[in-house]
This record gives sequence, structure tokens and C-alpha cells, in this order.
Amino acid sequence: MSLLGGGLMGMGYLIMRATVPTPEQTYAALAPDLRKKVDANRAARLAQEQTMQQQIDAQTKDPEVEKPIWADSPRQR
Repeated sequence: MSLLGGGLMGMGYLIMRATVPTPEQTYAALAPDLRKKVDANRAARLAQEQTMQQQIDAQTKDPEVEKPIWADSPRQR
């Protein structure tokens, strides 16, 4: 019985792999205006992640580790 269940799960996985498109295929199938929106969102997310990483790096390199980065005023950075 467990062999039958394993075979059924394996078949389900193979069918899923054959029918579900990859992220690249999904992106290629998008309309040009949607592709521009996706690219804009991706660029905004990367910029936000880069800013966050810079803040983390600044905080870890700060000799006053006990003080959080947001305690400083924006003009001091």
C-alpha cells in the first residue's frame, strides 16, 4: 500500500514539473506593460534591500553597538 502511495506521489510530482511554468517562462509570457511594472517593482525592491544592507553595515561597524541606527538624526549620517 505504501508503494502505491509513493508511486502516486511521484506521478503527481512529475505531472506538476511538466505542467507548471518556470518563473522565466512566466515573465516571458507577460505583456510588455506588465513586464515594465515587474521590472520597476524589482528595481525598487533591490534599492530598498541595498539601503537596508547599508544601514545594517553602518550599525555593525559603529563602535557604539548599543545605540540603534535610527537613534541618529538623518543629518548626522
